[in-house]
Amino acid sequence: MSLKNKLKNNELTLGSWITIGHPAVVDIMASAGFEWLVVDMEHTSIDLTTAHNLIATIQANGMKALVRVSKNEEVIIKRVLDMGADGIVVPMVKSRAEALEAIDYAKYPPIGKRGVGLFRAQKYGLGFDEYKKWVNEELVIIAQIEHYQAVDNIEEIITTDGIDGVIIGPYDLSGSMGFPGEYHRDDVKEGIAKVLRICKEKNVPSGFHVIESDPTKLQQRIDEGCTFLAYSLDFFFLGDSARSGMKNIKEGLNK
Repeated sequence: MSLKNKLKNNELTLGSWITIGHPAVVDIMASAGFEWLVVDMEHTSIDLTTAHNLIATIQANGMKALVRVSKNEEVIIKRVLDMGADGIVVPMVKSRAEALEAIDYAKYPPIGKRGVGLFRAQKYGLGFDEYKKWVNEELVIIAQIEHYQAVDNIEEIITTDGIDGVIIGPYDLSGSMGFPGEYHRDDVKEGIAKVLRICKEKNVPSGFHVIESDPTKLQQRIDEGCTFLAYSLDFFFLGDSARSGMKNIKEGLNK
């Protein structure tokens, strides 16, 4: 079943986050069994050329390639989709108007306003008609909920035709309330709970980026009803494993 259909059916789907711009990282992550990986172009040094290579590597490993674009902006969205990305994660969507902007940038007329180009996604000119059909049937657009205004407007965002689901960004959500990184505060947790509750009421996939590599944290979000879940990210897996290994070694040496 395609990622688009899983989202439509509100079925559990698990992915992760790529911040290190090397294809080997994707090859390694692929062995874990993720269904999709998000290439992060918002908070990393990953440029367009690197993103192109990562998208191709993700897809060659049998996963869907999503890109968190740097902003809700026409050119960056158009370019990563022309590279062949299976979908986009759009940061800081705070209203229906901003959700509609993302759809306009991602979809061709008459639905949207995306300009027509011929690149990897369109098989370099050989498959535009096929790709145009694919965009309408399979392209995934995820709105990132990471501002208190988005929480206030969550119902209008998730009921915007063309938005396939949302993913909560806990760090920026806490930052928008004046306490960056303090996402365990009661007011931040209340905002998250509101998003999850309304998504459940409207049968719209709710997502969460679980930063920690602790699988119990992921299970907690599953138990809360999240179905579009990003499990940690590349450098957390690397760092946590290295630190855990060294701690065990040092403790063993000190016995």
